[in-house]
Amino acid sequence: MAHEYRAKVTWERGSQPFTDNKYSRGHLWSFDGGVSVPGSSAPSSVPVPLSREDAVDPEEALVAAVSSCHMLFFLAFCAIKGFRVDSYVDDALGTMTKNEKGKLFVSHVALKPVVTWSGEKKPTLEEIDRMHHRAHDECYIANSLRAEVEIVHTEPVFA
Repeated sequence: MAHEYRAKVTWERGSQPFTDNKYSRGHLWSFDGGVSVPGSSAPSSVPVPLSREDAVDPEEALVAAVSSCHMLFFLAFCAIKGFRVDSYVDDALGTMTKNEKGKLFVSHVALKPVVTWSGEKKPTLEEIDRMHHRAHDECYIANSLRAEVEIVHTEPVFA
């Protein structure tokens, strides 16, 4: 069964000439349910003020999507196994390099989840590792990427 996902991306020139290549890269991402997020090119690609530091760039969004998808599967597997998670914080990092054609691409995403657990039933390091591996295997976004996705293990935190 096919699933469809939609995002509306809106950009307007405003009063900028445009043809001088000095136009704002700021735009708006709109999603179902009425959520809108400011988007822009990365300031490392197009310097401020033509890009917006206070907006999400596509590269950041890709890293966040990988991290979010992994987390959602991981949390589901924890709940099924009866492990109580109090918090999950991932300071994910994406790295862009050149591919074999010399084109830049996000080649590596490192997920660095720090999970805080509580409750009577505590997972072993092996169980945590297996749930992370399963989450990675099941993650829709990771399965859609050419980039290597690495899960950097941290020590579990028990509350």
